[in-house]
Amino acid sequence: MIVDTLTSPVILFFVLGIFAALIKSDLAIPEAFAKAMSIYLMAAIGLKGGIEVAESGFTPELAAAAMAGLGLSFLLPVLAFALLTRLGRLGQIDAGAVAAHYGSVSVVTFVTAKEILTGQGLSPAGYMVAVLALMETPAIISGLLLARRGQAQRASADGNGMLHEVFANGSVVLLVGSFIIGLIAGKDGFEPVRPLFDTGFRGVLCLFLLDMGLIAARRLVQSRKLNARLMSLAIVLPIINGSIGVVIGTLIGLDVASAAALGILAASASYIAVPAAMRMALPEADPGIYLSMSLGITFPFNIILGITLFSQLAAMIG
Repeated sequence: MIVDTLTSPVILFFVLGIFAALIKSDLAIPEAFAKAMSIYLMAAIGLKGGIEVAESGFTPELAAAAMAGLGLSFLLPVLAFALLTRLGRLGQIDAGAVAAHYGSVSVVTFVTAKEILTGQGLSPAGYMVAVLALMETPAIISGLLLARRGQAQRASADGNGMLHEVFANGSVVLLVGSFIIGLIAGKDGFEPVRPLFDTGFRGVLCLFLLDMGLIAARRLVQSRKLNARLMSLAIVLPIINGSIGVVIGTLIGLDVASAAALGILAASASYIAVPAAMRMALPEADPGIYLSMSLGITFPFNIILGITLFSQLAAMIG
């Protein structure tokens, strides 16, 4: 499974992006095109998830997975905060901001994992897209509460703006909205647009991960904020979080592929929705720390090794 993952074009394009950045190539994806690819991928994964749920219906497994996802998103930042303050020696504000990233999720990591798992005959349930959407925001609330303990008045004053920033975030709106469209349209309604959202999906994902490899490597090279402790935690945290997610997914009765997907969601770290919220709610937190950790280290780790690690763990205990 490791060989299959590492030789997948999806992964190899990501590695190519990292290599190009490390040798200081001038290779670049135009920002407008990268944003268009991001919109396409989120719309496609949301649509297909909604269609799968429409086909299977609402089940106890869906409800259990949704509750598990919500619980993980609320509680994982607490564990991350403890490790970041004690082992990483971060202050309360920075630790809260980083912890929020490690309780939320990366849409791109999930999309990549779903594609790789499906190619290996392990297709996660369609409702995992709904779980992904649910896990985007609770971690932000937990991270802010941890960062602002003793600052309740200030948190209350900023609360309305922060909530709007979170729930009106473009990735959240598009993912949830396309999921609902897929749910309403169903399989028959999807057929006319299938050539756009299904046939070209894997090719677009390859190009998008090429761009993400470039960005991740350049972010890491340019960072002057990370020390050995924080770099180690950027790998330790996804391993711990992902293992917890796989175990919980197995205990609540999810199939192997869906338990692996829950573990991958728990292991992933947001670098889109949460940074946007942190810029508004915690402007004093250092983006050089939380972006370098989540995008520069955790994202490449999950794409190259984490997906295989958690799928094998799910297969072993499931």
